[in-house]
Amino acid sequence: MANEIAADIDPRDELVTHLGVLRAFAVSLCRNPTLADDLVQETVMKAWKSIDKFEAGTNMRAWLFTILRNTYYTTYTKARREVADVDGVLSDNLAVKPEHDGKLAYSDFQKAFVQLPDEQREALTLVGASGFAYHEAAEMCGVATGTMKSRVNRARQRLIELLDLSPDDSLELTDGGTMAVVVAGQSVQKGLTSA
Repeated sequence: MANEIAADIDPRDELVTHLGVLRAFAVSLCRNPTLADDLVQETVMKAWKSIDKFEAGTNMRAWLFTILRNTYYTTYTKARREVADVDGVLSDNLAVKPEHDGKLAYSDFQKAFVQLPDEQREALTLVGASGFAYHEAAEMCGVATGTMKSRVNRARQRLIELLDLSPDDSLELTDGGTMAVVVAGQSVQKGLTSA
């Protein structure tokens, strides 16, 4: 008779009748009323999402306690691996290069690039950006390989002057947009060379 009555009760309705004992169990585990409330809330949310897995007529309280206990130990294990940095000492030592640097550098590069003579821009585009060998680029332009090497070298030297770089400096283009353009250009080039 008791099983028939329990089977008639919607598990969602029965769930709320166990909140008090769930909270008491949570407090006994974590010894912090605020964390216990969060733990009970997480348990109820998980139970609600998985209510179709609950077998009617079985012990709802035991099922909820299992969810709560597993949630607590998962959270506790994860928290043990985390490093507390309440004063921000550790996070202050972390640094990330701002994305706008790459955009500014690329903008400066574009301005300098358009100032190059046509032959030098063409040579840099073919050899530097498109990845063609000097002899391939020279053949495309109808010039000697030495002429192509000279154009590329003069173009690079002029860019160094225009961008006020030393020969050992590198132009860092690290923002997402610039990297997408570079990667897309490389993909297009691979497609052209394999065709």
